[in-house]
Amino acid sequence: MLEKKIEVIVKEYARSQGWLAYKFTSPGHIGVPDGLFISPGGFVIMMEFKQTGKKPTAMQQREIDRINQHNVLALVIDSVEAGKEMIDAYGI
Repeated sequence: MLEKKIEVIVKEYARSQGWLAYKFTSPGHIGVPDGLFISPGGFVIMMEFKQTGKKPTAMQQREIDRINQHNVLALVIDSVEAGKEMIDAYGI
C-alpha cells in the first residue's frame, strides 16, 4: 500500500479514537517524521509512514533515533494495521 494511503487511514482512525493527528513538517530540517499524534491523555507519538516493506532513509532513521533518545516515541509505520496497533496501545 502507498505511504500516503496508510497515513490518511491511520490519521482518520486516530482522530476517531479522540487523538489529535497532524501532518508534521520542519522547514529547513529534513528527515523528521511525517505525523504527530497526541492522545487524549497527552501521550505523543511521531510516525514516519512508509510504503509497505520500505525502510526509512538514513537521515530519517537518524531523526527517529534522536527523537526516541529524548523520550518521545517515534516509529516507522508501513501498514495500516501497525498504525492502528500503536494508536490502540498508547491511547491513554
